[in-house]
Amino acid sequence: EVFSVQLLRLLNNHILHDCTVWNGYGPAEITVACTLYSVNPTTDTSEVPLGLPLPNYNYVVLDELGQHPVTNAAGELYVGGVGVFSGYLGRDDLSTRAMIYISGQNYYRSGDLVRIDSKGLLHYVGRKDFQVKLHGQRIDLGEIERCLLDTTITACAVTKWGEHHLVAYVQSNETSETQLREHCQSHLPPHMVPSMFIILDKLPLNANGKVDRRKLPSPHSHHASALHSKQSIEIPTTSTERIVHRIWCDILHEDDISIDTSIFTIGGHSLLIMQLLHRYKTKFGIASNTLSISDLFQHPTISRHAQLIDQQFTLPTNAKDHVWQPLYINEASASFAQERIFLDEQIRLSSAASKNIYAIQQLYRLSADNSHISISRFHQGFHTVIMKHSILRTALYLHTDGTIVQRSVDANISSTTDRSHPYGFSILNLHNDDRHIDVIVKEILNHSDLFDLSRGRVIHCHILRHSDVSEDLLTSGDIITMHMHHAAFDGMSITTFLSDLLSAYENSGSLHVHENTLQYIDYSIHEHVMDMSASRDFWHSHLDGCNFQHQLSLPMDKQRSSTNQRSNLIAVGHILFSNDATEAFLHYASSHHLTAFQLGLAIFYVFLFKLTHGENDLCIASINANRYRSEISNMIGMFVSTLPNRIQMDSDWSFDQLVTHVRQMCISILEHSHYPLQRIFADFHLNQSNASFLETIFDFVTIAEKTRRFSIDGVQFHGFSMRNSYQMGKFDFKVTFCLNLTADADRLTCKIEGSRDLFAATTISQITQRFQHLFDQVFGLLPRVSSTGGLDASIEKLSIILPSEENEMGDGIFSRQKDVANE
Repeated sequence: EVFSVQLLRLLNNHILHDCTVWNGYGPAEITVACTLYSVNPTTDTSEVPLGLPLPNYNYVVLDELGQHPVTNAAGELYVGGVGVFSGYLGRDDLSTRAMIYISGQNYYRSGDLVRIDSKGLLHYVGRKDFQVKLHGQRIDLGEIERCLLDTTITACAVTKWGEHHLVAYVQSNETSETQLREHCQSHLPPHMVPSMFIILDKLPLNANGKVDRRKLPSPHSHHASALHSKQSIEIPTTSTERIVHRIWCDILHEDDISIDTSIFTIGGHSLLIMQLLHRYKTKFGIASNTLSISDLFQHPTISRHAQLIDQQFTLPTNAKDHVWQPLYINEASASFAQERIFLDEQIRLSSAASKNIYAIQQLYRLSADNSHISISRFHQGFHTVIMKHSILRTALYLHTDGTIVQRSVDANISSTTDRSHPYGFSILNLHNDDRHIDVIVKEILNHSDLFDLSRGRVIHCHILRHSDVSEDLLTSGDIITMHMHHAAFDGMSITTFLSDLLSAYENSGSLHVHENTLQYIDYSIHEHVMDMSASRDFWHSHLDGCNFQHQLSLPMDKQRSSTNQRSNLIAVGHILFSNDATEAFLHYASSHHLTAFQLGLAIFYVFLFKLTHGENDLCIASINANRYRSEISNMIGMFVSTLPNRIQMDSDWSFDQLVTHVRQMCISILEHSHYPLQRIFADFHLNQSNASFLETIFDFVTIAEKTRRFSIDGVQFHGFSMRNSYQMGKFDFKVTFCLNLTADADRLTCKIEGSRDLFAATTISQITQRFQHLFDQVFGLLPRVSSTGGLDASIEKLSIILPSEENEMGDGIFSRQKDVANE
């Protein structure tokens, strides 16, 4: 059992002043003990270490990738030495799983997670099999149990119940559920507070005297209704709270949300906050300048949102005036986003090497054995979706008056071989091994007929088959590739596209289309006539005094060309963050009410500050989803905006202080992200070539379950990607975080891209190492329990000097030079 601080206090009150207490650790497979620590009642006030290994014992700590974790990061403990058992009698299968061979010696796989502090002492973290994932965040149940044991209870066990709840079983006669909940809320981040506390006279034990989790009573059988009572889920009581509650449940796809739950603990992010704001404005008839995104960020619960609405507003008699209506047109001016892409492709990216650089690629593999789907029926559904969404058959061209125009093309043509058809659908046969897939996909991307904006050809589907036994069937291992032009499609469009495609297939090519459905071309018109004067004032204030011609002092290997033409070839560095670093990152974001985007941007600012040797007026561009109204939240089309993010840093700021400034900046920009880049250019007399903030780009991508896998008639398709298939880029320097909520490992990754016109591949590799080193410094040492713990040290003290470079510098400074006489 863990030596708790509660036990230490008990001993200190009675006997500790008269004797020495030792904390010994050792699984049954290690005889008695393998580590020992002399407890110090003066210094061990928050945690009692396991200590150091006994003589003739040694240990290895490894993370999930089999690597040695950094100081204070968790890993599994492997024990070797004289006391390690030989194996389980008659159970060679168990023995094989329990033992590992390292450096010529057998080590026992303990299943215990530990960390090593700066003094080399081992600290117990928890059981490896007590790690669960809730709402995309990994939680150590042992951490919650240790928090509960700091109260007056005598024993406890925490388990996950269903997909959304944590349940704490507590053995006590002296405490109440309210006391336990308040204690957890003051010591744990919100997402780790149990939904239910079940107080028992005695917890069930196994033969070894440990809690038998299999015999714990079911929450249903004990008191399932407690989960829905006011003790765990606060239900809405006012009419406004009930309406807000319904909106939250609809947007978050949840049935039961407590009105005092922070949206950031249940998967909330800035895009959802924007959707909430515009749903509120539509439902309650709220004027555009009265309720802000900042208000919703600062008060992220249903009850507080309802209070904000009730403070100034009443339910409207007619809210339809605030809703965009369909215009039933098929030709209009291009949207601002379409215009940017069209001009960029025609001017800056016009070379043959940049062909199809604005392609969005989706790859899906049929993964179930003995399953198949009809290709002709799939094609019929594909055609139906394109008929429903006119943006998927929209042409762009330059009008004689100099404006860029979009025009919807009729897709109702029966012949799929007709070159005038506004979309592509092809079937290709593969060779027997998957190495051929990469070659085919690269050929597809380089094909001159993949897109043609002048004819509205903006989407192409390729069926890659391993067998042509049946001409009409897709079978296990076959691949569907879809390429969409960015002028008609963005990352947020994928969910709607797949949903409609599955419905069309299952309904034999039929899709219900409401006559009042808003199309992308309607959005373009509404966007052009919006009053953006308030946003114009914001951007003038945000960028006031900014030197747009100043270029960041990045470690480039070549000078920029005097022309705006470039090869668009890039060097790429990849980072797979450890699970511990990922959990620390998500933990920090959740406990500080940050989105992952905001926190990622903050660490990138620190990196640029260090990489440029202290430049503190940093203006870069970030990618924004820009789905700022409820009418466009599920619309297919191109809405993404690329906007300047400027922060004026103080080198004395701590990381926590920087995060506060970045959060406020992001919230402010989010309210004005619809202001087009073209208007910023015009307001400040800029163009693409002299706006230096467009040279350095930040992006954060979240991959959701519904975009990575789907099923058609019960047949499963899984998304996949090919890292090296297409190394092209549009910017000089770009950092992209990717959070994959569907993965069990490698959930947080980062890709760093540098133009080969400016950076050597070795330079990008070194920059990548430096960024990972900085990230590990910031998020590898965060407190694991305190919800308010942060980074108080000055960002000036953080370093991007690699450990190997520090060693080299140390060798150079302290090495003895030959033929130098001693003074």
